[in-house]
Amino acid sequence: MRRLVSTAHMVKPDLRRGEITPTREAYKTSLGIAMPAVVEMVSLALMDIISMIMVGRLGDFAISSVALTAQPRMIFFSVFFALNVSVTAIIARAKGAGEEEKARSCLRHALLLIIILGTLMTVLAVFFARPMMLLAGAQSDTIGPAASYFRIAGYGLIFQVATGTICAAQRATGNTKITLKVSVTAKIVQVLFNFLLIEGRFGFPALGIDGAAVSIVIVGVVGFCLAFTSILQKDSFLRLRRTDNWKPDPEMARTIGRLSLGSTIEQVGLRIGFFLYARVVADLGTLQFAAHSIAMQLLNLSFTFADGIGAATTSLVGQNLGKKRPDLSIMYGKLGMRLAFAAAAFLSVTAFIIRYWFTGLFTDDPYVLELTLGLFLLIIVILPIQTTQVVMGGSLRGAGDVRYVAMTMFVTVGVLRPLTGFVLAYPLGLGLMGAWIAIIIDQAVRLCLLFFRFSGGKWIRAKL
Repeated sequence: MRRLVSTAHMVKPDLRRGEITPTREAYKTSLGIAMPAVVEMVSLALMDIISMIMVGRLGDFAISSVALTAQPRMIFFSVFFALNVSVTAIIARAKGAGEEEKARSCLRHALLLIIILGTLMTVLAVFFARPMMLLAGAQSDTIGPAASYFRIAGYGLIFQVATGTICAAQRATGNTKITLKVSVTAKIVQVLFNFLLIEGRFGFPALGIDGAAVSIVIVGVVGFCLAFTSILQKDSFLRLRRTDNWKPDPEMARTIGRLSLGSTIEQVGLRIGFFLYARVVADLGTLQFAAHSIAMQLLNLSFTFADGIGAATTSLVGQNLGKKRPDLSIMYGKLGMRLAFAAAAFLSVTAFIIRYWFTGLFTDDPYVLELTLGLFLLIIVILPIQTTQVVMGGSLRGAGDVRYVAMTMFVTVGVLRPLTGFVLAYPLGLGLMGAWIAIIIDQAVRLCLLFFRFSGGKWIRAKL
C-alpha cells in the first residue's frame, strides 16, 4: 500500500530533477485544488439533475425534447472548448514560470475571439433551430418543444462560453475556489428560475420547456458577470484592465491557434460522435431515449468527480513543466489517477445503492424504469474506466500534448462509439443495452491508448 500511494515511488530515479514532494504535502496540494473543482462540478451536475426532474414533471416527451438539444448545443460549444484547452495549457505554464503578462495576454486574445465567434454561433442557433432538431432525431411529439428550447437558449450562448473561458483560465492558475463560487451561484439562479417559470409560481408565467430555456439565458448572464468581476480584482494573477494592450499579438495568436487546432479536431470529433450516438439511441423511440437520458444523468454526475480531479491535475502538470520540473508533473499525474480510481470505487457502490431511488425521481413509467435500472448495472462497470482515463487525458493536456489526446478522442468517440452502438443496437438486435455496451468499448479502448502515451513519457517534452 505504501508503494501504491507514496510519491517516492511515482517517479523513476533517472527521471528526477530534484527532491520529490513528500506524500502528505503532494496530496494536500492536489486535493486543495481538486476539492473545490469537484464540489463545483458535482454541484453543477446535481442542479442539472434537479432541472431535468422539473422538466420531467411535464412528461417523458419533455425529457426527450430537452435531451435532444444537448448534442447540437455541444457542437456549438466545441470550438470554445478547444479554445479553453489552449488557454489552460498556456496559462498553467505561464503561472509556473511567473509570467503574468503572458497569461493575461492569452486571456485577452481568447475573449476577443469569443466576441467574434460567439456572435456568429448565436445567429446560427436562433435561425436554424428546427432543422438542427430534425437532424438530431426529433420525433413528431418532440420537434416543436425541442426547437423552441434550442432557439431561446441560443440567446445566452455568448455569455456561457465567455464564462467558461474565464473559469478555465482561473483553474489553470489553481484558483478553483473562484470558479466554484461563479458556477454554483449561477446554477442556483437557474434552478430558482426553473422553479418559477416551468410550471408558473408566485405570479410568474407557466412557460413549460421554454421556461427552462429562459433560465439558461439568465444563468449565462449572471455567470458572466460573476466571472468577469473575478478578473478585475487588483490581486488577481489574471487581472484585466481597459488600459491593457488589446491589439492582437501575432505570436500569442499563433500559439493559441496551434494548440486550439488539435483540440478543435478533438472537440469536433467528440461532438459529431456524441451527436451520431444520440441519434442512434433516439431512433429506438421516445421511451428508450428517455431511459437513456435518465441514466446519462447519473453517468454525467459521476464524470464530474473525474473532471474536477482532472482540472487539478491539468493545472499542476502544466505549472510544474513551467518550473522545469517534469518529474513533479509525472508525480502529480499519477497521483491524480489514484485519486480518480478511489472516487470511482465510491461512486460504483453509491450507484448500486441508489439506483431505484434515483430512477424514480424522473419517471413512474414501468417500462422506462425497467430499461433505466438495467443501464445502471453497466454504469458500475464504466465508472472505474471513465474516471482513470479522464484524469490521464487531463495530464496530457496540461503538458500541451493535445494532438495525441485529440486523435484518441476523435477515433474512440467520433468513430468507434457511434459505429459499435449502431451495430450492437440494430443488426445484432441488442437495442438500448447494446448502445450502452458501445460506451464500455469506447472507454476501454481510450484508456489503453492514453495509458501507453502517458507511460511512454514523450508528453513531458511537448512544446507550446
